[in-house]
Amino acid sequence: MGAAQPKTDAHAPGGHYKWLALSNTTLGLLIVTINSSIVLIALPDIFKGIGINPLDPSNTSYLLWMMMGFLVVTAVLVVSFGRLGDMYGRARMYNLGFAIFTISSILLAVTWMNGDAAALWLIGWRIVQGIGGAFLMANSSAILTDAFPANQRGLALGINGVAAIAGSFLGLLVGGLLAPVNWHYIFLVSVPFGLLGTVWAYLKLRDTGIRQRASMDWWGNITFAVGLIAVLVAITYGIQPYDGHSMGWTNPWVLSALIGGALVLVAFVIIEVKVDNPLFNLALFRIRSFTAGNVANLMASLGRGGLQFILIIWLQGVWLPQHGYSFESTPLWAGVYMLPMTVGFLVSAPLSGVLSDRMGTRAFATGGMLLTALSFLLLSELPVDFNYWAFGGLLLLNGLGMGLFVSPNRAEVMNSLPGNARGAGAGMTATFQNSAMVLSIGVFFSLIIAGLSARLPAAMSQGLTEHGVSSADAAHIAALPAVAVLFAAFLGYNPIQQLLGPVLHQLPADQAAFLTGRGFFPHLISDPFEHGLTVAFWFAIVTCLVASVASWLSGSTKAAEPAEPVGAELAGVAGEAGAAPSELVDVSPRQGNAT
Repeated sequence: MGAAQPKTDAHAPGGHYKWLALSNTTLGLLIVTINSSIVLIALPDIFKGIGINPLDPSNTSYLLWMMMGFLVVTAVLVVSFGRLGDMYGRARMYNLGFAIFTISSILLAVTWMNGDAAALWLIGWRIVQGIGGAFLMANSSAILTDAFPANQRGLALGINGVAAIAGSFLGLLVGGLLAPVNWHYIFLVSVPFGLLGTVWAYLKLRDTGIRQRASMDWWGNITFAVGLIAVLVAITYGIQPYDGHSMGWTNPWVLSALIGGALVLVAFVIIEVKVDNPLFNLALFRIRSFTAGNVANLMASLGRGGLQFILIIWLQGVWLPQHGYSFESTPLWAGVYMLPMTVGFLVSAPLSGVLSDRMGTRAFATGGMLLTALSFLLLSELPVDFNYWAFGGLLLLNGLGMGLFVSPNRAEVMNSLPGNARGAGAGMTATFQNSAMVLSIGVFFSLIIAGLSARLPAAMSQGLTEHGVSSADAAHIAALPAVAVLFAAFLGYNPIQQLLGPVLHQLPADQAAFLTGRGFFPHLISDPFEHGLTVAFWFAIVTCLVASVASWLSGSTKAAEPAEPVGAELAGVAGEAGAAPSELVDVSPRQGNAT
């Protein structure tokens, strides 16, 4: 008698379930990342709609939290939510995130207040939206890793990664199109997709991976959240002016938050070494692919995190006005002119995912970072008033490089994890990435502000006095913090009009028109901005080179082997019910990748 054929489990790796899981998690990541950037481009319309001037020093905190709050929250919470997914079910936690995200989007869209109340309402619900996003980000990779066999995970994670990165650029376009019509629409547009995703996930997604039988590490969660929030908030406020300085890095509160946050994070590491069920399972760092892959991802995120902001300011503050675009229209056109980067990523990320499944991850991840470093080097050599075809070509090259890196990197990290640690491992990876993104924004802004502060005041004072502004007024305006100029350009305002204010009415009409025209400010800022831009690009080059070395150390040179079916994994651990929770995470060497 022939052996009985096993029944096909639709929820095991393979079958139709894996494509259902890929479709839903891709939708989830897409709307999360669209919402991470859609607000950036819509900020002028939002602040105008609620009756607040974001350039008023008293309102700077509103501006910063609207820009950074979503990222800070996801960075802090994503690892905890990944751990919850390991304990209580990844699909269940993912679906909860979809519901939270959708409800907060509805409440953001129906904002009816004005002034400070509206700003606080928006910031509060953006933070809640970030909580929902953290649930989605923490568990999507783990759901896919459970659903797909190892030799198809590069493809699945590549498609998922395309949605994650492309969403941040699509958000700029969608926000630029919808915000001028009605700024409420930028939040409302997510609601139908959120409702669809929530119901779809509830009905169709199932937990197929191994759950970790453990209790929550409360002290680890508390110290990690307090320490990381302190550091990230300090970075956020460090780019604000303080006590006559162009930035706030000498502010005692910023220094206290940085030092105190770092000390709390040290205490967190000590706690994680001692507890039985740590939030950060430090034993995972014994897996070489996991450790080196995360170092590579962190350094890549440091290099690219602030790039979007700097390119937007370059386009909106300098290049677009020089080429006939009004300051008010520059936010939308900046998104349009950055499309080559998105196109490059969309082309290379799925392709590298498929090829790395067959040929190994090392060459693609390492080559992607080297290509990205080359694009930054060539961007640093461009003049501020560049030829667009050269600029667009380098953005395409940058997108191709990042796409080549992202899919193999995610696949290598997730493939290295034992089945019952995938949620926590994915959460740790997302934490490193999101924290690096916030840090990168602070670093890029600081480098640009330092370049402007060193050269812009003299150029500003001379330019204003040459066109009728009194020496006293010119000196006062030139002494204003450079961050005000950056924020004005970033928000699509006319920087000179904002800086001069009532002084404009004291000038002859022709001089006032010249100063507020499309040529004066871009010409004035070009040299100081180029200096800071070059330093920022070299910082990105160094981080990408470090990421390429880490990618070489983490990557495999051979195709992934098909994974053992999840049912077999579950059977394999069925007899371990009496084991200590810390023993349920297997960090034994995998294909020679453990140290």
